[in-house]
Amino acid sequence: MESLLVSTLVVAIAEIGDKTQLLAIILATRFKKPIPIIMGILVATLANHALAATAGYWVADFLSGAWFRWAIAVSFIAMAAWALIPDKADDEEGDAAGRYGVFLTTTIAFFLVEMGDKTQIATVALGAKFQSIALVAAGTTLGMMLANVPAVYLGEAATKVVPLKYVRIGAAVIFLALGVWGIAEASGLLK
Repeated sequence: MESLLVSTLVVAIAEIGDKTQLLAIILATRFKKPIPIIMGILVATLANHALAATAGYWVADFLSGAWFRWAIAVSFIAMAAWALIPDKADDEEGDAAGRYGVFLTTTIAFFLVEMGDKTQIATVALGAKFQSIALVAAGTTLGMMLANVPAVYLGEAATKVVPLKYVRIGAAVIFLALGVWGIAEASGLLK
C-alpha cells in the first residue's frame, strides 16, 4: 500500500505545472471535450507508466546491491532539482484532432510528451524502489489523473489557483525527502 500512496503523491505534486498538464490545458481550451481528453490521458498514462514501472522493476532486479540503492536515492535528489525548473508547453501542431479525433490525439500526444518527462522518470525510480509494477503504475496514473482532470475542467483557470512556483518547491521537497530516505536506507541508518 505504501508504494501506491507514495507513487500517487509524488506524481500528483510533480505533475502540477508540468508540460503534460500544460498540454491538458491546451487540449481542453482548444477542443472543449473533457471526457475524450480525460480518457486519452488515462490510456496514455496507463501505457506509459506501466512500461516505466516495468523498466524500474527490471533494472532493480538485475542491478541489486548497495550501489544501486545509492543510485536510486541520488536519482530522487536529481528529480528534486529538476522539479524546480518550470516547464513550457511544446509547440502546438495544427488541428490534428480533425484527422484523428480528440481521444486519439490526446492519447498519442500525452504518450509522446510523457516520454523522458520527470513523472515518467520518477515512475521508473519508484518501480525500482518498491518492486511493484502494478501498484506503482496504478499510483502514478492516479497521481496524473488527480493533477490533470481538474486542469481539463478548469482550463487556464487551474494555473491561477496555486502559484506554480510553490507547487514546484513542494514537489522538489518530496523528491528530496525520498532521496534522503534512500540514502539513509543505503547507509544502513534505516532498517
